Amino acid sequence: MVSRGTGAGRVKGARRPEVRLPPLEPFGGGELEPDGDYDGLEFPETDFAGQDGAGARFMDCALRGCALDETRLHHARFLDSVLTGVRGVGTDLAESTLRDVELVDARLGGVQLHGAALERVVIRGGKIDYLNLRTAVLRDVVFEGCVLVEPDFGGARLERVEFVDCALKGVDLTAATLKDVDLRGAVSLEIARGVGRLAGAVISPSQLLDLAPVLAAEVGIRVE
Repeated sequence: MVSRGTGAGRVKGARRPEVRLPPLEPFGGGELEPDGDYDGLEFPETDFAGQDGAGARFMDCALRGCALDETRLHHARFLDSVLTGVRGVGTDLAESTLRDVELVDARLGGVQLHGAALERVVIRGGKIDYLNLRTAVLRDVVFEGCVLVEPDFGGARLERVEFVDCALKGVDLTAATLKDVDLRGAVSLEIARGVGRLAGAVISPSQLLDLAPVLAAEVGIRVE
């Protein structure tokens, strides 16, 4: 873990995952099973659309180019795993656990991660529309080089979270709690709701200027 900045502007950096996958066995096919146990497997270009893997555990796994449209993974656990090029709309990952996970070049829409726990996770590249992280807990999470359209962090807790070269559009921070959240690396930062919850975050001077109108509106200042 590193600290960035000086004095009052110091922010603790996120601890990134160090995923070292063992030699993997190919997935034998078939559908996901609720409460299934998947250990040391590779899932290449597998279509999981509409399947039910609620409560499943993925340990030391690689999912590459998988389709996750309407896939039910409620309360699933992804541990020491890599998900690359996954795609889908309406993926249900509510109340799931992601620990020591890399999510790379995802194309997802309406993914449900409300109530989830993310720890030592890197989300790199790709685009995620309408990401629902309401009441989730994010600790040591890095969003890097990705586009997030209308992400919902309502009521979530973010600690040591970094946004690096990301575009953030229409962010909802209503009732969120932030600690050591570094937004300075975001290439665009657009907050639709909850701008007053930025206490605990660090932003750049240029971002402050961009946010001035919504900050003024938040505290009832008229600018004429």
